Parts: sequence; C-alpha cells; structure tokens
Amino acid sequence: MSPSSHYATCAGYEIHFMEWGAPDAPVVIAWHGLARTGRDMDELAAHLSGRYRVICPDTLGRGLSQWAAKPEEEYSLAFYARLAGELFDRLGIERAHWVGTSMGGAIGTVSAAGRYEPRLKGRIRSLLLNDNAPRLADEALARIRAYAGHPPAFDTVQELETFFRQVYLPYGWLSDAQWRRLTETSTRRLPDGRVTPHYDPAMVQQFTLHENDYLIWDHYDALDIPVLCLRGVDSDLVLRETTAEMLTRGPGARGLAQVIEVPGCGHAPALNVPEHYALVDHFLDGVEARGF
Repeated sequence: MSPSSHYATCAGYEIHFMEWGAPDAPVVIAWHGLARTGRDMDELAAHLSGRYRVICPDTLGRGLSQWAAKPEEEYSLAFYARLAGELFDRLGIERAHWVGTSMGGAIGTVSAAGRYEPRLKGRIRSLLLNDNAPRLADEALARIRAYAGHPPAFDTVQELETFFRQVYLPYGWLSDAQWRRLTETSTRRLPDGRVTPHYDPAMVQQFTLHENDYLIWDHYDALDIPVLCLRGVDSDLVLRETTAEMLTRGPGARGLAQVIEVPGCGHAPALNVPEHYALVDHFLDGVEARGF
C-alpha cells in the first residue's frame, strides 16, 4: 500500500510523518535512529502495511520536521516523549506497538514507562528495540559526540551517498536503489550549495548537556509489556553484557523480554530484508496472540 505524507503540530512544532496502511488497522509506530529520518522505515512499513497502520515520524530536528528553538532543552528523551504523546493524541491513537531503531528505541522505552509522559502509560502494547538498550557502550557514545555535531558537507549528492554507504555499512545489505533513496531522503542543501545530512547539528547537545540521557534502566525496569531487543551481532553500541542484564530485570524478570542477535549487521539492522521482517512479524504475532 502506498504511503501518504502528513504534518502534525506537537508541542508547538510541525512534525512530519509518513503513514502507511488502512486507517482502522492496529497501529505500529516505527521511529528512526539518531541522525536519520522516518523514511528509513519505508521497507518495514511497506511490509507491515497490509495488516497495520504504520506511522513513521521525523523526530524534531530531523528530516522535514521543524528544528528545536531551545536545543539545549528540547533535544532530549523527555521532550521526544512529549512529542510522541501529542502525536498519539493528534492522530487518535489509543494503543500501538512500537518499533524503534537506536534513538527511536530509547524514545519508545521512556514513552512506554510513562514517567516523562504519563499520558502514554498503558498505550504502548509492545516494544521492539532495534539495536538499543537501557545502557549504551561508553566508547560508542564518545564517537557519537565527536561526529554528530559536525556533519560533513559535499559538493554532490553522489559524494554524500558514498559517505553514507561507508558510515552505514553496519546496517547490512541494501540494494543500490535503497542506498539512493536513503541518501535522497536525508539530504539538505546548505546556503553555499553543498549537501549535508538532513538534521540539526545542535541535536548533539543531547549528549553534551544531558550526559546520562540514554542511561534509562529505571524506565526499562518499569515496563510490563513484551520487549524484543534485536542486537546487531557486530554492534559496538549495545553490548552482550547489557542484553544479558535486560533478561534479568524489568520485563526480563517478568518473562516478557527476549534478545535475538541479527547476523550480518552492526549498529543497526536496516529492517529491510525478509529475514528481518520475519523477526518483526513473529514478535508482533506473539504479542497479539497473548492479548497485550
């Protein structure tokens, strides 16, 4: 089913999202990673759209959404959860499954816990964390702090595509057409005519001013919904000792969490091939069968 493009005002900002599937179908929120856009979810959303209404937002400061007026405050998980809560209300979403890649997984965790945004408590049915966990590796976070605030610029879109193919190699296999679309949907042109990734460099303030924003064990421990963590087998962001701990606390201690390692990927699986779809389908089918 073909998608449609929409905008909603959330927390005073224009937030862009793509919508797939029938409007009366069960809802899946598919939320992208840190320096990416909602269009990364196109393949997964197309796959799910026969059964679900899939909503793929651009986070504040990414893609076609507005940039933060107060980046020091608003580029944070607490504010992103507020955006999510208002998006649920604007779209009339009572309950939804949540599939989140990297940052999108962290937003899902804090949203489902309801501590930042009480209006979402009980409205997220399940949580699929795509290479995300309640604690992220320190070395990988240091790398993010180093690059995120200084996105490169290139003379041509083809040069930017070459850059993306290098830095996102851990996504796993993408077709040439998918690499081209990834590039074209996450490119903006600078005043001097060069091209650069489509995000606000100030979003790095989440890491410089909110140092422990991604240390969210207290939110994870509060979850009482099914959780699946898909860990890229070569991920340097989500460590095996962390995923092992996830199985012993919070939803893991309640028998509601599972971890699956995805071969051929690091950070983070692109969720764009049949093997990835099967993991998502099996999880969502299981949640539906258990009545969550």
